[in-house]
Amino acid sequence: MGSQDDLPYVIVERNSGGGFGSFCLGALVGAGLALLFAPQTGEETQEELKERAKKLRVAAEERVREAQLHFGDHIEAVRDGVQSQVGLVRDAVETGRQAAETARSDLGAKLERSKAAARAGISAAKDASGDGSVFPEEDVGE
Repeated sequence: MGSQDDLPYVIVERNSGGGFGSFCLGALVGAGLALLFAPQTGEETQEELKERAKKLRVAAEERVREAQLHFGDHIEAVRDGVQSQVGLVRDAVETGRQAAETARSDLGAKLERSKAAARAGISAAKDASGDGSVFPEEDVGE
């Protein structure tokens, strides 16, 4: 006969998948047993369950009211923040608009000075040549 090591052996692996189903089944069985062995009658148990349900409803309504007040305060704070940001953006846009208008008027003034200087240069060149034949007749910047 062979030794103990020569015999085949079997390995059993078990997958523990969280056990949520087992937990639910145990909870249901426990609840059923509690109702069966309760020291109260069925009517008394029903009344107690109704009272607990009413208390739970009142507590839930109170929580909802508190949440509405809490969120109402947050909504007001957010609204105020958004309005202040909108005001800042409006101010920035107005400042940019004013800067663009100032730059436009400055550029227009510089352009007019350049045109006047070009006309003065052309006029001086014509006067220096005497007959005006050095430069052909042209209208500068008009």
